[in-house]
Amino acid sequence: MESLARGGTRWKRFAVVMVPSVAATAAIGVALSQGALAASFSVSGQKFKVAADRLDGQGFVQYGAYDAQVGGKNVPVAVSAFKTAQIRNMCQSVVTPGIPLIGTVTLQLRAGNEEPVKAENLYIDLDDLEANATFRNINIGIAAGASTKGPGIAKGDHASPGSFAQEADSATLTDVKQTAWATSAGTFKLSGLKMSLKSGVNECY
Repeated sequence: MESLARGGTRWKRFAVVMVPSVAATAAIGVALSQGALAASFSVSGQKFKVAADRLDGQGFVQYGAYDAQVGGKNVPVAVSAFKTAQIRNMCQSVVTPGIPLIGTVTLQLRAGNEEPVKAENLYIDLDDLEANATFRNINIGIAAGASTKGPGIAKGDHASPGSFAQEADSATLTDVKQTAWATSAGTFKLSGLKMSLKSGVNECY
């Protein structure tokens, strides 16, 4: 079965039921700005933006969870995970305001222009997504702990095995725009990597 979803999803509450819209996870090894897996480590108070022309993922699962920030605040997230993923023309940006004597600075990272970015066991904790998405052999409403298509709930993740989830054999997303709190991957190969610091606000979108 194929399912086509268009538009954006804004996660305002942890209790919000997820719709067939997956985290386009051009999510770069965000150890650069957030620290690795949000479930296992405290995340910063900064979100980052990720954009990509296309993501092709195999073995997908999505479930609700929360991330613990430094300082004790919990933030609701939708965790999107892939066994493998390829991402074309990826951009990540994180804005840091109020640096003494400098002001606002944007860290921007680009990769996958000629050869796609490749990732294994990719997890992204996001709270906003816009994309065109096609899912193949999708199951909606399964228990998160019962998923067999994706890599499963991340070890140490703040998620209930009995909570609402969805899974698919594969997913293709185009024109991806998302905001996220953290991401991690077993391996992350960024071809044509370019990182730059820019004065002011210079986000990917």
